[in-house]
Amino acid sequence: MVAVAGRVPAEAENLSLMEIPREGPVDRALSRLPVRERVLAEPPEGSGLLPVRGDAGLPYLGRSLQYLRWGPAEMMDRYRKYGPVSFNCALGARRVLVAGPEAIDEVLGKRRQDFGSGWDWFIGPFFHRGLLLLSFDEHMFHRRIMQQAFTRDRLQEHLFELNTVVGSAVDRWVPEGERRLPLYPAFKELTLRIATDVFMAVDSGAERERLGKAFLQCTHAALALLRFSVPFGNWRAGLQGRKVLEQYFTRMIPEKRRNPGPDFFSALCHARTEDGEVFSDADVVNHMIFLIMAAHDTTTTTVTTTAYYLGRHPQWQERVRAEALALHADLDGASPTIADLDRLHDLDLVIRESLRLMPPVPGLVRRAVRDTEIAGHFVPEGTQVDIAHGVNHMLPEFWTRPELFDPERFAEHRREDRAHRLAWLPFGAGAHKCIGMHFGVFEVKTILAALLRDYEWHYPGDYLMPWGFSTIPFPRDGAPVTLRRR
Repeated sequence: MVAVAGRVPAEAENLSLMEIPREGPVDRALSRLPVRERVLAEPPEGSGLLPVRGDAGLPYLGRSLQYLRWGPAEMMDRYRKYGPVSFNCALGARRVLVAGPEAIDEVLGKRRQDFGSGWDWFIGPFFHRGLLLLSFDEHMFHRRIMQQAFTRDRLQEHLFELNTVVGSAVDRWVPEGERRLPLYPAFKELTLRIATDVFMAVDSGAERERLGKAFLQCTHAALALLRFSVPFGNWRAGLQGRKVLEQYFTRMIPEKRRNPGPDFFSALCHARTEDGEVFSDADVVNHMIFLIMAAHDTTTTTVTTTAYYLGRHPQWQERVRAEALALHADLDGASPTIADLDRLHDLDLVIRESLRLMPPVPGLVRRAVRDTEIAGHFVPEGTQVDIAHGVNHMLPEFWTRPELFDPERFAEHRREDRAHRLAWLPFGAGAHKCIGMHFGVFEVKTILAALLRDYEWHYPGDYLMPWGFSTIPFPRDGAPVTLRRR
């Protein structure tokens, strides 16, 4: 089942998007597509392994249309139908979907050396050799160096600039009275501004706009249905955007190495481990292009989701607003430190619950580098493996009434996220766990605290956000809401 655009009954107010029945002509048409039951491959004779069974979907497209429409609900349906390991196709590639903690643990834990990064298939041409696309020893080598740009002291340096950018932007949204505003585009413009200012220290408005467009072209190209260069296609636009970004970062590296600033770009140019390991110029370019994409896209979805649930649950909005106002009064105009943001406990609960209900990256991608097995099923070398950790966020064996919005489940007296170490994975797990997750949470808290101090907003109980899905979730209607100046 899946949430769709439009209105829902009052009694369904808290239901998650995995639990609303499918409706509407698009959903009905997709549900009626023929099911082509198949197995991925026959296991070697005498191995005792089972074949991976599933639905191949349409020729070439596979089940891409179902995912683009239903997202996590498509993953949950397959988990319920086929179990923790199932077969499907997408855009001409054979894929295995893995869900549930035990099966995921085999990929990320017990047999992790059997699975390298699988992101090249999705985003390799546009985010070539970004950290997430590297595997095994090479990945760890690059991660050790990059970690020097994400130390607590470095993050603290970035907070001042972050607060300046956020405060001025949010304050301008509604100068007085009230205004109907689509939150998702507003948040996306803000997070792109943060990415160019805090990560790159771009001064020119025209340059900022040009680079922002290039990043969006690369992001939109990842799930292009036509995965080759044709005029006016997303794939060609993504390749062109990549060239713009490469040229900019390559041109700026000499200046960043000579005169470093407080931005992440400078930090990567000068990152050095205790053993003296550093990044080459090409490494810096590749990592910066990937980091900017990761930094603004996931944050935009997270802050939109959290604002949506705060608009649906006014009691929680008032609760976290009181907390944000108290901190603001204590600071008396000073920029908050990391320790100050850590005091926003209730806001942290709401963010965690929002990440559970709508993780900005609902799955991870791996590729089998040799013949192997997952949960007793044979997986041949070269198979793309999709890790649907968003399914774990909705399993009743870990979460009390998982379909409900209930931030208290993360409070110390409950801590349902500790039911299993793989029950809650919004930032991934294992060697590829998000390196920038702490800065991302600081950014989300800073944006929401500013929003709470300046405005009130409300979503009616019969409104359900119409989520769409590409590389990350996004609201198809832009998440419009009326912001009222406080």
